[in-house]
Amino acid sequence: MAGTSDIRDLIGGTYLDEDVIAERVRQIGRQISSDYQDRRLLLISILKGAVFFLADLAREITVPASLDFIAISSYRQDRRAGEGMHTVRFLKDLDQDIEGRDVLIVEDVIDTGLTLNYITSNLRLRQPASLEIATLLDRPYRRLVDLPVKYQGFQVPDEFFVGYGFDYKQMLRNLPRIVRLHV
Repeated sequence: MAGTSDIRDLIGGTYLDEDVIAERVRQIGRQISSDYQDRRLLLISILKGAVFFLADLAREITVPASLDFIAISSYRQDRRAGEGMHTVRFLKDLDQDIEGRDVLIVEDVIDTGLTLNYITSNLRLRQPASLEIATLLDRPYRRLVDLPVKYQGFQVPDEFFVGYGFDYKQMLRNLPRIVRLHV
């Protein structure tokens, strides 16, 4: 396993600094607060990457909101003839019933949308009053499924980032900004 100094050597330049992130989170929080006036909102975060975004976003939302978390395992497994199969599994389910609730999934990044499509399909079966998505980073050009994203922080290139919840080998999540990682 690479040492800490080896990982630090992979860190590139800042892509989004703290001020830019904070301002965009404030804007999204204002929009959510406007959209959910007179409603009780449930924010659901997918562990672990989205926790930083969720915490900052929740502090910017001015309507009553509660929090819940899910944890998933998502991976591709090879099948016969080299075909890949995308498998998603809940490791931790919600602690609250969402039937009749206004639910906002708070995600760190959306790429193909396959994992989030599985999650939203599962949550819709639980009959929430509404179900929307907020993501900090988005790569809509990589989408393999139609996935409506109501609140988008930044469209980003297909690069590897760390910081502000994004990790490399479970490290560097705690950086206050988003930086490129050269792997």
